[in-house]
Amino acid sequence: MMLPSFPEAAPLAGLAGGVLIGLAAAVMLLGLGRIAGVSGLAAKAVGLGGSGIARSGAWMFVIGLPLGALIVMLASGGLEASFASPVTLAIAGLAVGVGTRLGSGCTSGHGVCGVSRLSGRSIVATLTFMATGIATVAIMNALGLEVL
Repeated sequence: MMLPSFPEAAPLAGLAGGVLIGLAAAVMLLGLGRIAGVSGLAAKAVGLGGSGIARSGAWMFVIGLPLGALIVMLASGGLEASFASPVTLAIAGLAVGVGTRLGSGCTSGHGVCGVSRLSGRSIVATLTFMATGIATVAIMNALGLEVL
């Protein structure tokens, strides 16, 4: 399926990914009583988190993220990827880490789990994420800048 204005879009793959993310979030919440927020689980895995899932369970979740991506890449015949420089990635990672601490969670915790539970804090956080992303793209487009 191809969208006229977005020839690179893959709506069916996006739908499948969304269903799998929702299923994982539901399993975590219903099975373990834990929100599937990646920043919280990563913090727990490295010993910075508080109560909730066992540290070994947090490690399984964190390791499963790139492992799942690797499995999909191998099953689909690979993909071409390009990344920013290691310094840019380190700075961006630090900024995201600080932001998740300030916002009491990340996009997965607020956007996927919090909004589905109608959490006011998560709805405000998700609207902030979206507005900031839209503003960033608009500014970059106005300045003629590209992401990579």
